[in-house]
Formats: sequence, structure tokens, C-alpha cells
Amino acid sequence: MNENYLTPEGAAKLKLELQNLTTVKRAELSKRLREAIQMGDLSENADYIMAKEDQAFLEGRIQELEQVLRNAKIIKNEDAALYDNVSVGATVTVQEPGEAEEIYTIVGAKEADPRMRKISNESPIGRALLGKRIGEVLKIETPGGGLVLKVVKIEYPKS
Repeated sequence: MNENYLTPEGAAKLKLELQNLTTVKRAELSKRLREAIQMGDLSENADYIMAKEDQAFLEGRIQELEQVLRNAKIIKNEDAALYDNVSVGATVTVQEPGEAEEIYTIVGAKEADPRMRKISNESPIGRALLGKRIGEVLKIETPGGGLVLKVVKIEYPKS
């Protein structure tokens, strides 16, 4: 099994989602199933069929979250902050030649959210940044083409 890197905030968010699914959502779905069963003929009951599909999806998500949390490696930035290189949990400011600076936070794959500038340590950019120091220039091949980035700043959240 692969380790799932999570920030403390990311782990808390997944635990909260898991709790909501196992308590609130399961109860709601159970009620829907009971109501659909009471309607009679299950073979042609669209509400029952939809509720069963929703139940399968819900249970699959619960299993996935349990597995992720069971194999999670929570990032402790106290250790990483002692070093001046990029590791999971770092917020990195980079710059392409002639372009504005961009800021990314390197997180585990389960926590990645590109819209929030949280990129996976397994993505092409995240993988290329790992271990780099301020001032290093790196060439990265991405699905969208090649990039040249310079590491401008590395920060770790205060715990």
C-alpha cells in the first residue's frame, strides 16, 4: 500500500467527511431505502434502484476514506522546516522567466486541489520541486508542455 501524505488540516477534513458519511448520510439513505421498499414491487421501483446505487457509492467512499486515513502519513513540518529544501507540506514560490511569481503548496495526492494551488507531490511539478532549494532552476515536462521554473521562496506553516 502507498502512504498517503496529508497535512494535519487535510486529515481533519477527511475525518470530518467520514464522520458525516457514516452518521448523517447513512441514516438519510437508510430512511430512503425503507420508504422505497414500502412502495412495493422492487424490480420496477426507480426510487429503490436509485437508493441502492447511492448506497453503493456511499459505502465505496466510506471505504476509500477509511483506507486513506489508515495509511496516512501526517506531515510534521517542524522537522521539514529545519531544512532549506522543498518537501511535502511546503509552500513554494516559483517563477517562470519573464512571468509573475506563482505560489504552490505541495500536498499528498488525496489532498491536492489545483484550484486552491495545492499540488500533489506525485504531479510533474510537485515531483520536480521536491528536494529543490531557493535559487534552483528546474526544467519540467508536463502534459501541457515544458516549463522552466526558478524556486524563489520556500515556507512551512507554523505548527
